[in-house]
Amino acid sequence: MQKQKFNDGLLAFLGASPTPFHAVGTMATTLDAAGFTALNDKDTWDLGPGKYYVTRNDSSIVAFVSGKKPTVETGIRMVGAHTDSPCLRLKPRPEILAQGYLKLGVEVYGGALLNPWFDRDLSLAGRVTVQTSTKQVKSYLIDFERAIATVPSLAIHLDREANKSRSVNPQKDIPPVVMRADKKTSFDDLLIVEIRRRHRGAKISRVLGYDLSFYDVNPPAVTGINGDFIASARLDNLLSCYTGMMSLLEASPNVTSLLVCNDHEEVGSASAEGAQGPFLRSVIERLLPPGDLHPAIARSLLISTDNAHGIHPNFPDKHDSNHGPVINKGPVIKINANQRYATNSETSGYFASLCDSARVPHQVFVNRTDMACGSTIGPITATELGVRTLDVGVPTFAMHSIRELGGIDDAHHLHKVLTKFYKDPGPLGANASS
Repeated sequence: MQKQKFNDGLLAFLGASPTPFHAVGTMATTLDAAGFTALNDKDTWDLGPGKYYVTRNDSSIVAFVSGKKPTVETGIRMVGAHTDSPCLRLKPRPEILAQGYLKLGVEVYGGALLNPWFDRDLSLAGRVTVQTSTKQVKSYLIDFERAIATVPSLAIHLDREANKSRSVNPQKDIPPVVMRADKKTSFDDLLIVEIRRRHRGAKISRVLGYDLSFYDVNPPAVTGINGDFIASARLDNLLSCYTGMMSLLEASPNVTSLLVCNDHEEVGSASAEGAQGPFLRSVIERLLPPGDLHPAIARSLLISTDNAHGIHPNFPDKHDSNHGPVINKGPVIKINANQRYATNSETSGYFASLCDSARVPHQVFVNRTDMACGSTIGPITATELGVRTLDVGVPTFAMHSIRELGGIDDAHHLHKVLTKFYKDPGPLGANASS
């Protein structure tokens, strides 16, 4: 796929996916159009060669090509990513009436940079579970789409030290303001109106619960004088979800290839649909004949794709002097001696050779020794499955901000390498000689 077309699709995907639920829904629509068959997680499967996908909790997805050759002989070519991003999540009883304004109480989901959330045009999206007029329990996806809230800053005149030493109290400083109100307004009533607006004919008696997140309505964009950058919310890690999906669409029909995009990575991955849960393993067990799981996994490889920290020109000392990835210089192999990343010499060597074959540059990242290192689904999935794994990602600025910055070339670079991976007929990785 040409770079311009690829990046146009990436921007559209980012804009259409304000929450993990929307990301998975958008991916399912793309997979449907590409001839993948939707499977029900509750069913028993009897699968032949073909293209399939299954979702869990509407927020995680596994898509795979079941190859014509025996998987126990070829192994599985796996790519992993995650659908969630740090954000502000709505509390169950969010209404706060103060000085004639209605605010909504929120929790901070994941390790969000909080200062960039101030003075933004915010909307709200996610899943709402309701009771219908016939006493059924039903869920709807909603997206207000327009700006409905803001977290206003305190004026500099009232906080003269704001530019010197400002901290954010997440309980009292960041509840978004949504409207003028002289008396307490039921937010549930506002939700019902929005559901009925988006889902004509919905007959709702009451709201039972919801998973709703605020997001910045400023759309994804190409930025920079020469158009070098992509600026968007949720680059971490929807960029990898989209890149993995578009690469899987070009996978060989002969070998088994798989993409897993888990929810809850930003909060530790410990859930039924997270990387530490049983979702991926249950899919693979149902995909393989009894007794084939362990030898197939031993022949498999997982490429965990999650964004890397590009060296910041204002803060170069935050990087090890020999390991400062540069935006638009190719995907980054991420290494950590303490297994915060799952890469080893064999898996990194294999990825480097893939990059050479795809004519794509690559870089290497190691954290400063005196700084704590983040982690990914890579080590977690490797632990759960026992699969050989490496961690890679494209370099970005402002990771976990409400708006992150990546390169116009890098996602396409990664797409070319992952496409090569899914098509590669050879063995997955090297075998150490004795």
